[in-house]
Amino acid sequence: MKFRTEIEIAPAAVRIGYENRIVALGSCFAEHIARRLARCKFDVAVNPTGILFNPLSIAAAIRDCNRPVLREELASDGDVWYHFGFHGDFAAPTADEALERMNTARQTAAQALQKADRILLTFGTAWVYERGGEVVANCHRRPAAEFVRRRLSVGEIVDCFAKLVEGPLAGKHIFLTVSPVRHLGDGLAGNAASKAVLRLAAEELSERFDDVDYFPAFEILTDDLRDYRFYADDLAHPAPQAVEYVWEKFAGSILSERAQTLLPEIEAVVTAAAHRPRNPQGEAHRAFCRRMLERIEALPEADFTAEAQYFRRSLEINS
Repeated sequence: MKFRTEIEIAPAAVRIGYENRIVALGSCFAEHIARRLARCKFDVAVNPTGILFNPLSIAAAIRDCNRPVLREELASDGDVWYHFGFHGDFAAPTADEALERMNTARQTAAQALQKADRILLTFGTAWVYERGGEVVANCHRRPAAEFVRRRLSVGEIVDCFAKLVEGPLAGKHIFLTVSPVRHLGDGLAGNAASKAVLRLAAEELSERFDDVDYFPAFEILTDDLRDYRFYADDLAHPAPQAVEYVWEKFAGSILSERAQTLLPEIEAVVTAAAHRPRNPQGEAHRAFCRRMLERIEALPEADFTAEAQYFRRSLEINS
């Protein structure tokens, strides 16, 4: 008997290897995958301007990264200065400090997008809040009366990203995902409608453009795993076990064959560098460090600068 419908994902025509440069933008689920890529030593920049949930705010972050934030764009609640296009992590006690944080973030985003040839975009919700006719990325705890809440249409999302695919993202391969995180504040019916809009927009974009592929992270959690034990205690976010399962599917479909071959070796070195020896001054640890440095030399595809420094420092201290 079969008790679940395991999803089968065909290998992507365009893959991600260690020679590629990646930018991941979007919801907190984008950060889960990007952190896993970073741990495996891929060159990846994740949400330089903070977590973004709705597609139009993601698009704005891409469009505006080469434009400096101006002081008149900031707002203050008497405690901190903030920007409606940035996550609250960029708020600061003074306007000058907030501007420095935000403009540094935009410069980082611009540099990352310029060199990137692979883009991971994760749409979290189709529900948006508008203030003065503009969609905000974060409401910064302002009164609800200041905003108009509405749901984006499929056409709005597709038209917006079509311009990006043909403009600043031209020549870069884009992997679209819909976040499996449930936005329970929208209600179950509202969350379902939101995800449906995002999924249809992703489908239309992937059908229209050769440089856009869809990865079914949403379907993996909601249809393949399909069990509350794969959610965290809030019943909204995926549990670590679910994230790891999605990562395994992602690696098998999106990473190049060479990258998949290297992953076990690379993860072994990363794990070894995090290991703390029983006797740091012992010959056994010195031999271990030498072996790790030899393994690093055999893996030129990955940047092991921090790990190599740790092993060399251990040898110098004990010499």
